Amino acid sequence: MTLKAVHTAGLILAAAALGLIGAWTFEVLGYEPCELCLKERYAFYAALPLATAGIFLARNAPPAAAKVVLALLALIFAANAALAFFHTGVEWKLWAGPAECAGDFVKPATMEEFRRQLQNIHVVRCDEPALKIFGLSLAFWNFLFSAALSALAGLGAFAKR
Repeated sequence: MTLKAVHTAGLILAAAALGLIGAWTFEVLGYEPCELCLKERYAFYAALPLATAGIFLARNAPPAAAKVVLALLALIFAANAALAFFHTGVEWKLWAGPAECAGDFVKPATMEEFRRQLQNIHVVRCDEPALKIFGLSLAFWNFLFSAALSALAGLGAFAKR
């Protein structure tokens, strides 16, 4: 079986859309995303127009054009898998997360300013999974999903036709 660029790009487009729909559904259900979770969505946002372009190019341009788009998608999802792996390590307390996961703190000048800051602070921590499915956090599932999409895009980019 040959892996056609148009099918590969179509699968990636559908998977990216479903990934975002899933993330938004969890938000609607009350699971707030942390800063790293939000950053991990960038790959999926980027994949929507890129995969759409890949479908168009696979149908209307020389094969090399679609292969370039698929290679770019492979790199994007590989980087996202690395970010999700980092996030998983933060959740497992293997290393510290970024500063924005702990909340910004500006030293108040007065006690009243301090009280106001305390009332307005709400930080979703990156080291505490909001939800686990089959014992694994959403960050770990994103790692697996992004790695699979990277592999799929890479196979599509370098498959013989």
